[in-house]
Amino acid sequence: MPKNATKTAPVPLITLTQGYSAIAEQFRTVRTNVQFSNIDKELKTLVLTSAGPSEGKSTTAANLAVVFANSGKRVLLVDADLRKPTVALTFKAHNVKGLSSLLFDRKIDFHKIVQRSTVSNLSILPSGPRPPNPSEILGSQRMEEVIRDLQKSFDLIIFDMPPVATVTDAQILSAKTDGTLLVVRERKTKKQDLMDAKRLLEIAKANVIGVVYNAAKKTRDSQYYYYS
Repeated sequence: MPKNATKTAPVPLITLTQGYSAIAEQFRTVRTNVQFSNIDKELKTLVLTSAGPSEGKSTTAANLAVVFANSGKRVLLVDADLRKPTVALTFKAHNVKGLSSLLFDRKIDFHKIVQRSTVSNLSILPSGPRPPNPSEILGSQRMEEVIRDLQKSFDLIIFDMPPVATVTDAQILSAKTDGTLLVVRERKTKKQDLMDAKRLLEIAKANVIGVVYNAAKKTRDSQYYYYS
C-alpha cells in the first residue's frame, strides 16, 4: 500500500453508542426534516453524498439509517460507494457479495445478500466486490430494476455514495432516487466545491432536499445541523 493511502475505517455510530446525546438528537432532527421535505410524495429512496472526501457523508448515512429504523420504518442502508465502501466495516458484516453482485448477476436473489443489522428494522446491503466500472453499472437499467425490487421490501432505502465532485456516481444515482442530501463539513468543505457539487446535482435534475452541516463547534455537543 502506498504511503499516502488511507485505510478505510468504520464510521462512529453515535446514535447507538450515545443515543441520548445532543448529537444523536440532531440526527433525529434531520430525520424529521427529511420526512417533511416531500409533502406530496412519500420519500422512499435517499442519496447521501458530499462535495469532497472526509466530509462525513458515510457517518451521516449510517446514523440517519439508525434513527429512521428506530422510528419504526423498515430501512435498508445500501453501500453504493463501490470505490471506498464503509458500511460492512461499520456494521461488522461480511462483504463477499453485495450491490455489485446484484448488478452483474440477475439470478441472485437480493434476500440472500441483504443482511440484518443489530438494530431493529435496519438491514444493510454491502457494496460487494469492487467493479472496474462503478459509474457505468450504477447508471444502468439493471440498477433501476434493483431499486424497484428493493422498494417492495423496505420503507426507506438510503444510498451511501462517493463525493459528487470527485466522481459521477452520486450524480448518476441522484437522478434515479426521490431525494438527495448533501453533507458539508465546517472548516473542510470549500465554498467553490460546494457550489460545483450543487451545479452537478442540478444538471442531473436531482431533488436536493437539503444540506447537513456537520462538525460545527458552536457548542461542545452540537455537531450536526440541517438546512432545507
